[in-house]
Amino acid sequence: MSLGDEIRDESSTLDKAELIRARRAKEQAEREVSRLLDELERAQKALAIVGSLDEAALQPPKWMNVGKPKIGRATPIVMLSDTHFDEVVNPDEMEGLNAYNREIAVMRLERWSQNVVKLARNYLAGLQYDGIVVMLGGDIFSGDIHEELAETNEDTMLGSLLFWSEQIAAALDLLQREFRQMHVASVMGNHGRMTRKPRAKLRARTNFDWLLSKMVQRHFRDNSKMTFDVPESADVLVRVYDHGQLMTHGDQVNGGGGIGGIYPPVMRLRARKQQRHLQVGSSFETLWMGHWHQYLSTPSLIVNGSLKGYDEYAMVSNFAFEQPQQAFAIVTPERGVTIQAPVFCMDRKREKW
Repeated sequence: MSLGDEIRDESSTLDKAELIRARRAKEQAEREVSRLLDELERAQKALAIVGSLDEAALQPPKWMNVGKPKIGRATPIVMLSDTHFDEVVNPDEMEGLNAYNREIAVMRLERWSQNVVKLARNYLAGLQYDGIVVMLGGDIFSGDIHEELAETNEDTMLGSLLFWSEQIAAALDLLQREFRQMHVASVMGNHGRMTRKPRAKLRARTNFDWLLSKMVQRHFRDNSKMTFDVPESADVLVRVYDHGQLMTHGDQVNGGGGIGGIYPPVMRLRARKQQRHLQVGSSFETLWMGHWHQYLSTPSLIVNGSLKGYDEYAMVSNFAFEQPQQAFAIVTPERGVTIQAPVFCMDRKREKW
């Protein structure tokens, strides 16, 4: 091959390479243009959407508009237990955490009844109350079963019985006039017993809690708007709109001192009572109890606090502090126990300690 031919071949190769590079550059430019056109189209669509949103008026869904609530039927249940009337709690022995005597107890009982009305009427709107249920859950008296109580109580058991039956009647009268219809259910506690040791037979008839309830029932015997259930058994079952409410004092519970507190043993007690009720063709939804002086509230279990509040025994036992309070719940025909809240009973300024 001559020199001229070699030059022509090399020139042809260079032309082909340049043509390939040009084609590749053109294709890359076309792809870039296509990409930019796509981005421009998306940007134009986004701007169009924003423009249409600026002109649109938002319409919130109807459920967001709070209207006037419908009037619903309901019945409040309140529990009064562990009042330990006529026990004396000395604030000097309590590092100033609590004080209690007959005068203070009268104030707290009065405040309890007034706050029940306030909670039901002022804090809960849109409810039409069919009446009220009052659970007297035992340990109304501290009693004299322990030597230290017999030495420090303000009165004898008979004197306490006469005085406090009148005070309980006054509190119930206030609630009945406010709610019109009233049902009172009662069980005995362990402190009001007349025997040194708890007993199974004649458990109610040897207890001052039972006797007080019978005296109050007799006081209201001519009031047709009040009904009573004061059984001689340790439990009482109340049906509100066919929702079963079982009350027991709570001293049948064993345990409660572990890291889990009282919840595990009281739930075991609830399960055993539910099993027995189901075996005889009965049932309940909520178990009410006192005894533990610790307010605990769930839809299936309500443990009451104490009107007396923190005392010397709780302090030396290093129990958790809790201010005087009592259980309150709303029962509706559709849901049973719904709203639950404590009723606070102490006014330290008025009690002057």
